[in-house]
Amino acid sequence: MSNVKCQTVPRIAGVTIPENKRIEVAITYIYGIGSSLGRKILSQANIDANKKAKDLTPQEVNHLREIIEKSHKIEGDLRRQVMVNIKRLKDISAWRGLRHAKKLPVRGQRTKTNTRTVRGNVRKTMGSGRKPAASPT
Repeated sequence: MSNVKCQTVPRIAGVTIPENKRIEVAITYIYGIGSSLGRKILSQANIDANKKAKDLTPQEVNHLREIIEKSHKIEGDLRRQVMVNIKRLKDISAWRGLRHAKKLPVRGQRTKTNTRTVRGNVRKTMGSGRKPAASPT
């Protein structure tokens, strides 16, 4: 490989990769690629995981792009597939579909507490629940 660095900011699958991070971390910015899949992709491409994204050569970036786009479902396609799966669950009136429709936890978690993120951080607690007694005037 040549020692020519990639002059432009690397873009893979329509996502701008952060250039000052290690490539192992930087490719996890692509929706659908986590840390373990990122390591597998880098080993397929024979790229050192500790290399910074800005130090990649254009050939390495193209090789990464080819591997990711050919063999993995990412970004728009993956988001679309997830939406279709959830829509299918709603259409057949499955329990999981109803939970998605109501914006409640789907996988059996309790809802009395601990569902702040799914419910949109709703806090419906009051002091003691009683109003103070009216004082005589």
